[in-house]
Amino acid sequence: MAFSFGDGGVPEAVVLTYDQFEDLGGETKFERRPGVVGVEDVRAELAAMVEAIRGGAFAPVVWGDGGVAEAVIMSTAQYRELRGDDEPPAGTIDDPTRRVYASEPLPTSRAMTLDEIAEMMGPYTQQVLEEIRQEQREEAEGSRRDDDSQ
Repeated sequence: MAFSFGDGGVPEAVVLTYDQFEDLGGETKFERRPGVVGVEDVRAELAAMVEAIRGGAFAPVVWGDGGVAEAVIMSTAQYRELRGDDEPPAGTIDDPTRRVYASEPLPTSRAMTLDEIAEMMGPYTQQVLEEIRQEQREEAEGSRRDDDSQ
């Protein structure tokens, strides 16, 4: 889970797992500081990192123990870019790690039928769906015959 930190309650930097950074394509989206920085180095350099973030000249830093990537430090703007989020209006205090998005359907939304989904996926999916339905019909007919014979 990512979290942000900064001065005076204003998010300036984000710490996230290296797995999340990698899953979201961070290695291809950003030129980062080479290598894996040790925890002691992060502790010693954190103030300088925050100053670089404030100056807009910060490359994400991967850190961990024993050279194993565990976490990433990046600016809030870089984190938004990593996730594909939009930038907030100027002057807005925004913590991208706490953003919540509306996920309810639009008023014009409607449920899709299984046939519509299969059609979108192509002929093979339509064929498999028809085979499943045929098997279900045959099983239902077999059950009715068994019930009738008793």
